[in-house]
Amino acid sequence: MSKPAFSPIERAILALLKPLVRLVLKRGVAFGQFAELAKQVYVEVAKTDFAVPGRKMTVSRVAVLTGLTRKEARRLFEDEPPAGVSSPRRRINRAARVLSAWGQDAAYRDGRGGPASLEFDSDDGPSFSRLVAAHGGDVTPRAVLDELIRVGAVQQLKNGRLRPVERAYVPQADVIEKLAILGSDVGDLISSIDHNLDAESDSTFYQRKVAYDNLPASYLPELRALVRNDAQRLLVRLDAKMSEHDLDVVPNAAEDGGRRAMVGIYYFEDDADGEE
Repeated sequence: MSKPAFSPIERAILALLKPLVRLVLKRGVAFGQFAELAKQVYVEVAKTDFAVPGRKMTVSRVAVLTGLTRKEARRLFEDEPPAGVSSPRRRINRAARVLSAWGQDAAYRDGRGGPASLEFDSDDGPSFSRLVAAHGGDVTPRAVLDELIRVGAVQQLKNGRLRPVERAYVPQADVIEKLAILGSDVGDLISSIDHNLDAESDSTFYQRKVAYDNLPASYLPELRALVRNDAQRLLVRLDAKMSEHDLDVVPNAAEDGGRRAMVGIYYFEDDADGEE
């Protein structure tokens, strides 16, 4: 029996789902649970992104759009989305911003140009609390410090001062936090590709990659080091420029409202005969 001929979108979905299903199977998510989550997202996206202007979204329209039965559509339509879904992204953004500013803002660098060790609070001179007030938006210094210590980015010295041990917010051991980043980062990449499928050529988002399928294994450590160094320099430069226009920190910088923008770089390798 021959395999069915898949459409281009179906082939793309299969390629996307393979690494995702591999990941969720490793973590004990069975098909039934995955399917229920997929139904929930279908209904949520239909409600938020496919409403007819000037008309109220109905269960019948959600059922038509998603292909779900009216009974399933109604059950999911009337459910409230889980509370706190966006909180990981907000927490990550605030902590990452403070950590980045610690190395970029001249007021918080030491005599050698690196991030200075700081007291949590101080009556005069730089302090961690002042760093958060300047670059953290509407979060408390204690909340930011707890988060940065939790992910291993900041340590408290014996004299009580605080010192960053990482220049970027990358959780070292927290699987929950890494999974939150997985959801937001992969979601942003898919959204960028979706935008580019429909956008005019002069309004597409930048999306490029460099790939070779037969490199010697002995070269890969050098390549990984090159990516870490060059990519980190680029991200630090972009971070510095973007922070100059952050409306949470410079609220009067513009009058045209706030937009979210991100740039991500990733590296991957596998066997030469592995599927992309």
